[in-house]
Amino acid sequence: MENPVDPSPNQSIDDATVRAAASGDRSARRDIYEQTSPRVYRLMVRMVGQQDADDLTQQTFVQAFGKISQFSGEAKFETWLYRLATNEALQHLRREKHRRTKDLVVEPATQPTDSVEQNERVAVVRQALEAIDPELRAIFTLKEESGLSYHEIAVTLGIPEGTVGSRLNRARRELRRVIEASWK
Repeated sequence: MENPVDPSPNQSIDDATVRAAASGDRSARRDIYEQTSPRVYRLMVRMVGQQDADDLTQQTFVQAFGKISQFSGEAKFETWLYRLATNEALQHLRREKHRRTKDLVVEPATQPTDSVEQNERVAVVRQALEAIDPELRAIFTLKEESGLSYHEIAVTLGIPEGTVGSRLNRARRELRRVIEASWK
């Protein structure tokens, strides 16, 4: 699933498609997968790193299709799916009990200076994300990468909206602290 393209980043899964998927309609399941897998994959890359993102994305959909009949429709389908994905990522991180860091692989002679500097900034932010608590990383990623609202994040993680705001602020402070420490 390298470099997935998200053809419909703002399109939401409709109730009829969810019902059809719950009744075993393979075409509906394929539609759901095709529309949402790029977003779930991006979330996984941010949460656990690229090495494990494919497997965990697939595991998320195995769980989603196994539990789709439990989807109540109280929130958007994508919010429910993000909750499954976030839980899968957090469980994986707990099992692993260690955090990975990605090495910056850049050939300065083959890239313009601006591009090298941009790659270095991206690598610093990625490493900082990996250094903070996984639950703070989840909130930050759901907000900044996935564009979820505080309400959607609260539903996804099963926490109050006010807690989302305070944890998002804490995540930003932690990221700033880690980034500043890496510059020294």
